[in-house]
Amino acid sequence: MDVPTLSAPPAAANAPDAPSFERILQNLSHPVLTLSAEGNVTYANAAAEASFGGWIIGLNIRDLFCGFVLSRMSATQGSSTVLTTKRDLSYDALLTPLSDGQFVVDLRLSAGPEGGTIAAEVDDLTGLAKRNIFMAQLAGALAKSGGSPVAVHCLDLDRFKMVNDTLGHGIGDLLLKKVADRLTNACRKGDVVGRLGGDEFVVLQHGVDEPADAEKLASRIVDLVGRTYVLSGHTINIGVSVGVALGGDVAQARDMLRNGDLALYEAKRAGRGRYRLFEAGMDDLLHKRREMEIDLRRALALKQFELNYQPFLDLKSDTCIGFEALLRWTHPVKGNIPPLDFISLAEENGLIVKIGEWVLRTACREAASWPGEMIVAVNVSPLQFKADTLLETVSSALERSGLPAHRLEIEITEGALLDDTDNVLKTLIALRDIGVKISMDDFGTGYSSLSYLQKFPFNKIKIDRSFVACANADSEAILRAVAGLGTSLGMAITAEGVETADQLARIRQERCTHVQGYLTGRPMAANLVAAFLTQPPTD
Repeated sequence: MDVPTLSAPPAAANAPDAPSFERILQNLSHPVLTLSAEGNVTYANAAAEASFGGWIIGLNIRDLFCGFVLSRMSATQGSSTVLTTKRDLSYDALLTPLSDGQFVVDLRLSAGPEGGTIAAEVDDLTGLAKRNIFMAQLAGALAKSGGSPVAVHCLDLDRFKMVNDTLGHGIGDLLLKKVADRLTNACRKGDVVGRLGGDEFVVLQHGVDEPADAEKLASRIVDLVGRTYVLSGHTINIGVSVGVALGGDVAQARDMLRNGDLALYEAKRAGRGRYRLFEAGMDDLLHKRREMEIDLRRALALKQFELNYQPFLDLKSDTCIGFEALLRWTHPVKGNIPPLDFISLAEENGLIVKIGEWVLRTACREAASWPGEMIVAVNVSPLQFKADTLLETVSSALERSGLPAHRLEIEITEGALLDDTDNVLKTLIALRDIGVKISMDDFGTGYSSLSYLQKFPFNKIKIDRSFVACANADSEAILRAVAGLGTSLGMAITAEGVETADQLARIRQERCTHVQGYLTGRPMAANLVAAFLTQPPTD
């Protein structure tokens, strides 16, 4: 970064190991700008970028402040004024002209007679520091030579949106206040707790002599925020994910906050309700995920996806009655990319909705050519239910392909029901009413499956492969119980992941109705389905 040349006393310039002017400016806790003769920002220190939301070089001063007129400022002597941002935040500004027509602008938050400006930097709802104050405090802490090490904790509430959607924003606001209280109580005097917006909070922790100090606070935050809340008669359970960045060699406030955000992302990706410390490799990991996202968008546009089909058999007749559609991605450079490597990313960035639409349309079109009453089963992501277009997509896919509705089976996991049970059930009922079959996938891996069986009459339950793979007494008891439950409720029971003859024999004994796995048929390309159906049965 080019910093305008400033005159300095000879003694200071010749002092041994004198810090550079850029380093001094970057470590100041208050914003400093330089402006061209036309009022364009040519330099901004770290505090300025933090205060005005990021990279501002190249913007005009009028983009940052209301009513600023550069021509009124003296070109030969300094002048002071009060500048007000477009968010009604006031700064005392000292403008000093440089020899080449530029100005140095030194900004300090104004403290009005009633402290109005400081109040503008405090969150109205929670009373916590807002972004500008927090970043100024962080920049100041990092700039103090020999000061105590610090840590930044970036927080994001888990399941907060569901509280807002189901109980209303009034309860949501009360919850945010309670969270703010618990965060304040978890921290020591001198630590700074801030709210960056929505359900995003941040903590500046002082006196962090070793990583264990930061981990101790992060663990306490996860525990306290995750405890049950009782608000206006409602019992509410949420969680919090925390990303922790340690000061270390980081000199800029924005870099430290970014590191905390990267760690937070990893905490959420690991399953939420936990904390992660920033590690150097997280930068590379984020870069790879961004690269993967670009590749995913390209794959959708260039039609690099294809479907494979795995057969499932009726155990009474030992015949194939349908196939499950399985998504496959062949990257032109990286080759075959397993679904586990990209499905979660597609759900995070919303691409799964478009990909899911393609899967539904393709599966229906290809299944329409299969003989008889052969079924095609398609997995549907929870995000496809949230998009509120699933019913329309299914209806359109059936109409375009000519596939009868009763030959399409939609598979959902418990996750789809957890997020928005009532709306999901409405969609499932509408799909059932047009003749589509509905099955619950991975049954037994959640904790509310039985209650959902009461709320909706699924056509089929698919027992998770983990219960098939284990040959112990507990797994056999679960298989037996689920099969009996399905029989009493009139639901078919499919055992997934059957790979050996012994597993198949156990499945038969436990009265499962269908089976799916490598033993009875591996996934195959669409053009191999016809040959599979005509081959003679094997023992």
